[in-house]
Amino acid sequence: MDLLPRPLDPLRSIKVKLGITLVGAGAAGIAVFTYALGFFPPVTSLTAIAVALITSQVLAHGMTAPLREMTAAARAMARGDYSRRVRATSRDEVGQLAEAFNHMAADLASADQQRRELIANVSHELRTPISALRAVLENIVDGVASADPATLRTALAQTERLGRLVSELLDLSRIDAGVLALDLEEFPIADLFADVVAEAEVAAAARDRKIVFRTEVVPADATVHADRERLHQVVVNLLDNAVRHGPSDGTVTVRGRRDADQVVIDVVDEGPGIPGEERHRVFERFTRGDRSTGGGTGLGLAIARWVVELHHGTIAVVDAGEAAGCHIRVRLPHPAST
Repeated sequence: MDLLPRPLDPLRSIKVKLGITLVGAGAAGIAVFTYALGFFPPVTSLTAIAVALITSQVLAHGMTAPLREMTAAARAMARGDYSRRVRATSRDEVGQLAEAFNHMAADLASADQQRRELIANVSHELRTPISALRAVLENIVDGVASADPATLRTALAQTERLGRLVSELLDLSRIDAGVLALDLEEFPIADLFADVVAEAEVAAAARDRKIVFRTEVVPADATVHADRERLHQVVVNLLDNAVRHGPSDGTVTVRGRRDADQVVIDVVDEGPGIPGEERHRVFERFTRGDRSTGGGTGLGLAIARWVVELHHGTIAVVDAGEAAGCHIRVRLPHPAST
């Protein structure tokens, strides 16, 4: 803690503080000069101090300009305008502060944009299934449609969509809060794939998409040490992404293998793929592909990355080579390295 006195704190201008500092330093120097030599040239000394004071005020204008700009930008931020930036050309502490301020302003602008996108996306995602569910129930109540299994399946699909949205929003809140403990266990990769594919087949059928799911595990009895529920969520989100972006009668391949001290999980679809310049963005929140069918919150892949990183693993879009489609690879540590 800084306990040194700050006698100039009541002053509201740095330029005035600099001037007082300069005059005080000059007066102290003259006092020492007078005490040591017994001689005080009043005109010359006062003129030198006055010239130095004027010069300091002129030079201090450029030094304090970034601070004035930061004050104006901060007031603009309080009104919701995050577009203001500060000119940072100096290399001193004020220039470093200006650069830090600009970074903070950019982060706040990004956070505000994400907040707006969250409201827009969630509003859209809630409105669509609620409207569809309401229409189904109104038709049943009015006698336009009967409560047969097909109609009820339609209503169930919409409620499941609402459930997924709520689950993703809860996961998003956990990401921001950083509160989640992993329940690690060792289990067969093949069993995980069987559960995930069964769930994905039901979801694809609800969208009238005839997707063929293929699973490969090498070796067949390979295991992974992870939180089963969370890893299940990762693969489900990857398959959901593949179903949305792939052709309605395409094939989605899920592969698992042991690679040295890692477990590798690949999900490959036959869709248009992801351009190289966009691959770093697909795991950001609210990023939704232009060719996506059936909507989507833009949270699935962001949550997948969060879960994988909690396991100290990596997830990335890799080059599919000559084959068409999107190829996403997850790498998790081998049990021996955890």
